[in-house]
Amino acid sequence: MAIFQHSRLKNGVNLFVHPTKKFKTILVQLIFHRHLREEDVTSSALLPSVLERGSVNYPTRRQLAERLEELYGTELMADVSKKGERQMVTFSLDLVHDQYLPGESKLLRQALEILSDVVLNPLTEDDGFKADFVRQEKEQHEKVIKGLINDKMAYSVDRCLQAMCQNEPFGVFKYGTVERLKEIDASGLYRFYQRFLAESPLDLHITGDVDAAAVKSLADEVFAFERSKAEAVPPTDVKTAVADVRYVREELDVNQGKLVMGFRTGLSYADDDYFPLLVYNGILGAFPHSKLFQNVREKASLAYYAYSRLEKHKGLMVVSSGIEMKNYDQALDIIRKQVDDMVNADFSEEVFANTIVGLRNQFLVEEDSPGLMVNRALDGMLAGRHENTDELVKRLDNVTPEDVARVAGQVKLDTVYFLTGKGGAK
Repeated sequence: MAIFQHSRLKNGVNLFVHPTKKFKTILVQLIFHRHLREEDVTSSALLPSVLERGSVNYPTRRQLAERLEELYGTELMADVSKKGERQMVTFSLDLVHDQYLPGESKLLRQALEILSDVVLNPLTEDDGFKADFVRQEKEQHEKVIKGLINDKMAYSVDRCLQAMCQNEPFGVFKYGTVERLKEIDASGLYRFYQRFLAESPLDLHITGDVDAAAVKSLADEVFAFERSKAEAVPPTDVKTAVADVRYVREELDVNQGKLVMGFRTGLSYADDDYFPLLVYNGILGAFPHSKLFQNVREKASLAYYAYSRLEKHKGLMVVSSGIEMKNYDQALDIIRKQVDDMVNADFSEEVFANTIVGLRNQFLVEEDSPGLMVNRALDGMLAGRHENTDELVKRLDNVTPEDVARVAGQVKLDTVYFLTGKGGAK
C-alpha cells in the first residue's frame, strides 16, 4: 500500500500528497534541503525568521498574523532541523479543512498563497532584505545559538557529537555559529536567499483529506517560480572504524555532571539490520524497563537520568546521563557493563518482549500525527525505504534476541564527554 503519492511540479519541486481521512486539518510543509556546511549553515538557519518578518503583501508580522487569523486560526511556523548530514529548513501551515466550514471552499488555496508570498515574495529595500529586519533577527538568532548552553542536557549531547564528528559535516551545529552570523548583512543574505531558492532541493508535503490531482494543479499555480537545477545533497557518510576512544572534559558552573558517550553503530535506517539495532537501543536505554534506567538509575542510584538514543541516518548512538560529579568512574564503568552485556544477549525475555511492544506502539502512534507521518516519509526517502506501518511492524516482529546480540557486536565506543563543575571536580 502506498504511503504517499509523489509527483513533480512544473519547476521541479517534489510534491508529496499524503491522503488520509483521519484528520479534520490539513498540514502543509515546504522543506528545503541543504548539505551541512560550515560556510552557509548559519545563513540558512537565519533565513526563515527574516522571511517571516514581512512580505510584499504582508509587510509586518501583525498584518500576517491578522490574515492567518482570518483563515480560522491557520498557523504558519518555520523550523530548522538536521537529518544525518543534511540541514532541513521547513515552513509549515496547519489549517482547518474547509469541508468542516460551511460556505468555505478555497481555504487551502488562500493558505498556500500566504505561504508562497512569505517564502517567494519577501520585503526588500535597495539590493537586499530590509536592514532593520536582518539586524533584529540576527540579534535573536545569536540568542538561539548561545541559548543551547542553558539546556545542559541538550548542550552536553551536542558537544559530544561535535567532538565525535569534528571533521565531518555532522559535527556542524544546525543553527550555525556566532562568528558566521556577525559576517551576514542584508544584501549578502538576500544574494544567498536567491541561490537558496533556486538551487536547494525542495519538497512540498500536503497531508489530509485531499485529492492528489487537484492539489498538484493548485500547487503548480501557486508555486510557479523559476528554479535552476537543484544542487544534489551528498549522502550521509556512515563511518564504522574507531581508532582510540576520545575523552573530552569541559568545566562549567554546574551542580550536576553530564556524562555522554557516543558510539558508532555502522548501521543506518537504510540497512535491514537497523531494526535489530532499534530493538537493541530499546533494551539498552529507550524505555523505563531498559537496562540503563533499571541498573544505572534505579538499582545503583548513580544517575538522575540515563537513556540511549539513535541518530538513524548517521549511524550513531548516544548514551546520556546526569550524575554526581564524584561518581564519574563508577557511572562510566556500569554503563559500559550494560553495553558489553548486550553482546551476550544478557537481557530477559520479558524485557525483550516489552521492548517490541513499546516500539510497535511508537510506529502506531505515528499514524495519529500528520507531522510524524511526514517525518517518517522523509526518513524513508533519505534511506530509500518506503514502508507502511504494517510492514515496519512486521520487520520489528521478525527480530530475534540473536539478531540483537549480533548487531551489538558492531557498536563501538568512540567518544566520552563529561561536563563537570569548575575547579577540578571530577
